[in-house]
Amino acid sequence: MEKWISPSRAASMIRTGDTVMVGGFGLVGTPLTMIQELESTDVHDLTIISNNLGDQNKGLGKLLADGKVKKAIGSYFTGNPDVGAFYHAQRLQVELIPQGSLSEAIRAGGAGIGGFLTKTAVGTALAEGKPIIEIDGEEYLLQKALHADVAIIRAHKADTLGNLTYYKTARNFNPMMATAAKLVIAEVDEIVEAGELDPEQIITPHLFVDYIVRAEVKIGG
Repeated sequence: MEKWISPSRAASMIRTGDTVMVGGFGLVGTPLTMIQELESTDVHDLTIISNNLGDQNKGLGKLLADGKVKKAIGSYFTGNPDVGAFYHAQRLQVELIPQGSLSEAIRAGGAGIGGFLTKTAVGTALAEGKPIIEIDGEEYLLQKALHADVAIIRAHKADTLGNLTYYKTARNFNPMMATAAKLVIAEVDEIVEAGELDPEQIITPHLFVDYIVRAEVKIGG
């Protein structure tokens, strides 16, 4: 199967109502080309699982401003003031998960684990509606694993098989998200022939990657 496809074709695989994991921390490691392509589609009612929703009118912030995001699941939404405005206007549902728990919930989803116990958020508003289990006199919150219909992730290099390497802090949520979705689309700077990547540098094996697109949009671009 040819994995290297156009961004527009990749964007057409995301459907209205899908749950989509989007890599990145702020705008670093964010698949900006794929987000731009989604802007031009009529897809809407998306549930986005991501650390944040970009900046105001940047990255995922553009999809929010366009009314394409129904629900956001993540940790750090205060960097984009539109998130609060949309939430208070009842135009956006928000589920806050502490950052470490978010990371582990995605990893658990990829590992086939149903959830995990953590003391983080116990006794706070973030624990509301979640099971609390007592072990040896200590309370733990049961955080369920996270899964998605699609993951759009950002990597540095890919070979034609789909093996991925990452550049510095772009290796944030991206590798975990590649394991926790039914369909994985990787946006990369460079595509090389199979065998050209140093096996010791490969972080995401090709079996996790369905399609590759070339990055065309940079931070600030």
